[in-house]
Amino acid sequence: MKIDLTNTTSSRINAALMDARRASGSTAAGMVLTLVIVTDEGSAYDALKAANDASREHPSRTLAVIKRAGRSPRARAETRLDAEILVGSDAGSGETVVLRMHGELASHAQSVVLPLLLPDAPVVVWWPDNAPLNPAQDPLGALAQRRITDAVTAESPVGQLAQRASGYTPGDTDLAWTRITGWRSMLAAALDQRDVAITAAVVEGESYNPSVELLGLWLHNRLRVPVERVVTGGPGITSVTLRTKDGDIVLDRPDGLLGTLSMPGAPDRMVALKRRDTAELIAEELRRLDPDDIYATAVRTPVDRLRERIAGVEHAGPGGTVEGHAAEHAVAEHAVGEQETPAATKKAAARRKNAQ
Repeated sequence: MKIDLTNTTSSRINAALMDARRASGSTAAGMVLTLVIVTDEGSAYDALKAANDASREHPSRTLAVIKRAGRSPRARAETRLDAEILVGSDAGSGETVVLRMHGELASHAQSVVLPLLLPDAPVVVWWPDNAPLNPAQDPLGALAQRRITDAVTAESPVGQLAQRASGYTPGDTDLAWTRITGWRSMLAAALDQRDVAITAAVVEGESYNPSVELLGLWLHNRLRVPVERVVTGGPGITSVTLRTKDGDIVLDRPDGLLGTLSMPGAPDRMVALKRRDTAELIAEELRRLDPDDIYATAVRTPVDRLRERIAGVEHAGPGGTVEGHAAEHAVAEHAVGEQETPAATKKAAARRKNAQ
């Protein structure tokens, strides 16, 4: 069922939701959380589709906030709230409200969203792109127990990691981290089979993919060994090598579909390591709403802990150290990230399909 409301209010939206539930025979009792999506018209369709698919595992009320502040003074002076309500099969296993906020109302989105939150249920806010520098201090982010961003959609994805680290608050997470869950699980399982000392690690993947950096930083924190970051053509993360005195443990995924696990003294094994779509990533994040301490440790680790190599050429920074180059690279990425424009961010959003 679909209901369109023009120039409406939060109370009218709540009343329309109740009427729609009665008409469709559904109930709000089974919904476990409120998912707030802060997006624009260009990204709204894909974000809502992902949220609807994820709701089959996590029935929820989805509130899509689309801000239309207006470009001219006259447009900004016009304050109006339009809503599109979807209940039943059109909204997955929950209900969806698309909120289009015009004029000055776009600057006070939290006042519209607050009355629409499910009572006594957790709140998750997701920015598919154009995430604030400090999600927890954003008026909408302050309503949530869990805040989800996606660094890969930024013009400078690796630079976004520095911003996520500087503004980190317990409850923050990023889909760049969610994309490496399979890699972390496979590598942990491989090390459980062998009692060997790891002396170094190599992570290979695309240059602009922040998941590669996060995987390298996670390995550095957990294994306490030097990690080299090798730039390849992708797709996404292509290989991880763990060096031991008995030989290399290699997890390789050149095509983005299947991985191959190679261990000394054992035959190669094919493993499931498919790149997942956004709906699967969101569904995973909604399974746990407590702070992710392991992500916090990884994202707060400076990127200059990784050594960088491109096409077999190792780069040395000031004083002849490879760490110096990586630090300069991270600072440059951070500076570019602060200057990104909405148009550039929209262009970068296409990278989501190539991430992981």
